[in-house]
Amino acid sequence: MRRYSSRQSLPTLTELNVTPLLDLAFVLLIIFMITTPLIENSIDLVVPSSSTAKTSVNPSEVYTISIDKNDVMKLNNEVLTAADLESRLATLHAENPLTSVMIRPDRDLAVQKFVSVMDILRRTGITKVGVMTHPEEPAPTNP
Repeated sequence: MRRYSSRQSLPTLTELNVTPLLDLAFVLLIIFMITTPLIENSIDLVVPSSSTAKTSVNPSEVYTISIDKNDVMKLNNEVLTAADLESRLATLHAENPLTSVMIRPDRDLAVQKFVSVMDILRRTGITKVGVMTHPEEPAPTNP
C-alpha cells in the first residue's frame, strides 16, 4: 500500500477557455449599442410633438439647427450666433442649392425666436426646411 502516488490528482489546463472572454465582449457590445444613441440626445431639449409626424430623416443628408429654451442655437451641435448662423447657411446654400435644414426647437421656445430662424433661412434662400417633432402619445381612455 502506497500512501503517495506519483500521479497528480489535479490535471493541468492546457487550453484557454474563451467562453468568458466572448461573454464579456458581447456584454460590452450591447452596452455600447444602448448608450450610443443616448449620447446624441444628451442635449437638454424637449422637442414638440405632432399628430402628423410620419417618417424619420437621415441625419447625414440634412443640417440640423437646434434651439434650446435658453435661445442657444446650434448648427449640427456647433454653437453659433444668429449672424454666424446666417453666414454659414448662406455658404452652405451657395455650395449646394438643394441644401436641406431640419429645425429642432425646444417645446418651450418662444415663437418669435423660431420665426427669426425661419427669417434667416428665407434670407439665405434655403427652401427645404422641416421641423423636428415627436409623435403625440395617444390620450389614455378610461373604461
